Amino acid sequence: MADHPVDEKLPAPKMATTGLQHVAAMYAGVVAPPLIVGAAVGLTPAELTFLTGACLFTAGLATFLQTVGVWKIGARLPFVNGVTFAGVAPMTAIVASTDDKKDALPVIFGAVIVAGLLGFLAAPFFSKAVRFFPPVVTGTVITLIGVSLLPVAFGWAQGASPDADDYGSAVNLGLAAITLLVVLLLRRFTRGFVKQIAVLLGMVAGTLIAIPFGVTDFSPVADADLVGFPTPFHFGAPQFQLAAIISLCVVMVVSMTESTADMLALGEIVDRPADERTIAAGLRADTLGSALAPLFNGFMCSAFAQNIGLVAMTRIRSRFVVATGGGFLVLMGLCPVAASLIAVVPRPVLGGAGVVLFGSVAASGIQTLAKAGLDKDNNVVVVAVSLAVGVIPISAPEFYHAFPETARIVLDSGISTGCVVAVLLNLVFNHLGRGGREAADVTHPMETGEDLAATTGKAPAAS
Repeated sequence: MADHPVDEKLPAPKMATTGLQHVAAMYAGVVAPPLIVGAAVGLTPAELTFLTGACLFTAGLATFLQTVGVWKIGARLPFVNGVTFAGVAPMTAIVASTDDKKDALPVIFGAVIVAGLLGFLAAPFFSKAVRFFPPVVTGTVITLIGVSLLPVAFGWAQGASPDADDYGSAVNLGLAAITLLVVLLLRRFTRGFVKQIAVLLGMVAGTLIAIPFGVTDFSPVADADLVGFPTPFHFGAPQFQLAAIISLCVVMVVSMTESTADMLALGEIVDRPADERTIAAGLRADTLGSALAPLFNGFMCSAFAQNIGLVAMTRIRSRFVVATGGGFLVLMGLCPVAASLIAVVPRPVLGGAGVVLFGSVAASGIQTLAKAGLDKDNNVVVVAVSLAVGVIPISAPEFYHAFPETARIVLDSGISTGCVVAVLLNLVFNHLGRGGREAADVTHPMETGEDLAATTGKAPAAS
């Protein structure tokens, strides 16, 4: 009996090139969180390089767990893992609330360890509760992730520091615009591999263009070692603070929700539907990878949706291709020179690329919301209020200024608060007290309108 395409082992050259393609598709996404958090902490270029390499290394380990699997750990699907965007806003909030910035990373690492271990224990139960996270909830959360991170891209576009003389200068904004233009042109006029790595190529082009303007700094590469290892607890032993733990536990729920949705989608694409057991195993890999990451100075790990799109486009379904990509990530993490290359990229160039990168995350959320039955008034209310609450920290940063600092760590994360509100409102509006309504007229809270039509044989009723 022939192996399923998911279990197929391709020839070595094809395995290597297609594995690199997955790395190219996710690279910018992996390095963005350590750049954001590292800048907030005030790390030196050398420390930022170390943190970036550590995140590449732990992303590779987490990808191994997902694709190859051990015991009941790993979905054993072509599932790429990396640092989740969902944790960025809460982690920067933790940094802002920490008096001594040297303690910020240890506090974050301690919270990630606890959230990862609790998530690991909860994985089999969460896989049963997935029906409480329909598209109306997951779509809202993913949209909020992208929207919450767009201000970061706009800040990068202006320069490295608000205190710098050239912050917001025409040169910086021009470099951001040129980088964005290069990415858009590559996405519009190229195909295949080149199109897939348009963001990476745009960053390279923007960096080269920035050299004559004196914006590009090559010192991180010159100072980096060829070989290195992410020393355990390089930034200090983990510290455990309740408010930070609560904040990142909420993020873990968000991350597990995203990963579950991604596993369901990927299972359909590769023709191996993800059942409850697969989802539980995949969530164990996510959460265990997250719990182990702080040991090597990494952050919380989750699925990368852009790689699911790559699988769908190329129709290369082998999980060993993705495992090879994980191997490349580990090697990059062990080679500081490779990791330091991202530190060379000027912030305005990152800003131009970030507009596409973070905007794509928001667009993915909107695509999910399109399946959420928004022709139903109840679902519109759920999305409207959840998004409104989620953007409070962006549109009114001082809104919660009268609250205690411990509460603000959670409240200042629009992703966390938006997720909680979306889950609760979905239950209140779509789940509780449904008995007196006609099933044909009301979309089931745990199904999309399309799902309802499929199960009843009727089209969803118009609002």
